[in-house]
Amino acid sequence: MRKKEMIAMLLAGGQGSRLGVLTAEKAKPAVFFGGKYRIIDFPMSNCINSGIDTVGVLTQYQPLSLNQHLGIGIPWDLDRRNGGVTILSPRVKGDTGEWYSGTANAIYQNISFIDEYNPEYVLVLGTDHIYKMDYSEMLAFHKKNKCAATVAVMDVSPEEATRMGILNTEPDGKVYEFEEKPAHPKSTLASMGIYIFTWKKLREALIKDDGIHPDSDFGKHILPMLLADNDTLYAFRYDAYWRDVGTIEAYWDTNMELIKTVPAFNLYDDFCKIYTEEPHQPPLYTGVNSEIQSALISSGCEVYGKVQNSVLGPNVIVDEGAVVIDSIILQNCKIGKNTKLNRVIIDSGSTVGDNVTIGEGDNTPNEEKPNVYFTGISVIAENSVVPPNVQIGKNCVISGVTDSSKYHNNTLLSGGTVTVGGVKI
Repeated sequence: MRKKEMIAMLLAGGQGSRLGVLTAEKAKPAVFFGGKYRIIDFPMSNCINSGIDTVGVLTQYQPLSLNQHLGIGIPWDLDRRNGGVTILSPRVKGDTGEWYSGTANAIYQNISFIDEYNPEYVLVLGTDHIYKMDYSEMLAFHKKNKCAATVAVMDVSPEEATRMGILNTEPDGKVYEFEEKPAHPKSTLASMGIYIFTWKKLREALIKDDGIHPDSDFGKHILPMLLADNDTLYAFRYDAYWRDVGTIEAYWDTNMELIKTVPAFNLYDDFCKIYTEEPHQPPLYTGVNSEIQSALISSGCEVYGKVQNSVLGPNVIVDEGAVVIDSIILQNCKIGKNTKLNRVIIDSGSTVGDNVTIGEGDNTPNEEKPNVYFTGISVIAENSVVPPNVQIGKNCVISGVTDSSKYHNNTLLSGGTVTVGGVKI
């Protein structure tokens, strides 16, 4: 293998439990976003736009959909003989297999993969954020300061700082302390989960920490270890758009931001394009009585009803008389005639019957998962069916092919749940 200056390692094994049924059957990085994209498309595109042509994707939880999406890396120009994209799942070593048990442990288990390219630097990325970033600028900063590690940071509110990893720095950005979720933060510079390491230093730290912490984690163990060993760490400030889409509300909000006349995050500029695996689709079709206002609608959709302030993925059908407001409908869904949706997320491959209402009623939190579904958004799981003529409230969850017998008097009150097939909500 030809030596690489820097390779990227993407941590894509997380479940994303706060996204509820959206991640019941797939890893969080594989969740659709902005119509045709998936969450992992953003760090993947950032890599190729930054000149990084060797990417390892570390998968674990429900990887099938993610693996199929990534393929051999063609959309990101990563189908290469020397480098490209490689899926790195937990595997048998010797007589036993071993799951990834922490962010740093996952990298530790793939030291041999990294060694194949003998890089000077390793970029470690989370895969559950929406942003555009030129990692080459961060690398130049890292090299200038001769760092063992550089951590991308952004300024957050004092309230947010108590829930994040906080870096305390000198005026020039040199880190002297790292605090994980401090009760009384000394600064508001929060780690974004984006790291550049000098590989020699990181390799030594990973091997050393594996003998101490079997669940080795960058924030809890590796960064404090480097600081304790008097290695040089710097914070790289980032002040552009960056969103964590790890909750139902954050996922909904971030999608809705794309619809604004001047969106905070622009998917349409030529700078730092976002690439994705995208099958050929027919163009959007709008019926004679259709009405579309402030919506992001993907190719292959057929709109015969009304769509307002919503995001539609590819091949969604909105039938005559249907009204879709403030909602996200992912690919290959069908919305029946005269159906009314308000603040609803519908995962791919689902069907909502005729004369259905979803999203009306009080804001009672979900009875089974009140900490996940509590902001008035109802969610329909992947490949589900909602029968015709039912009324569904807010903070409801539907999963599976349901029929009218599952709805008392054709009604599901706010906070209710209907599941068929045992899928966890």
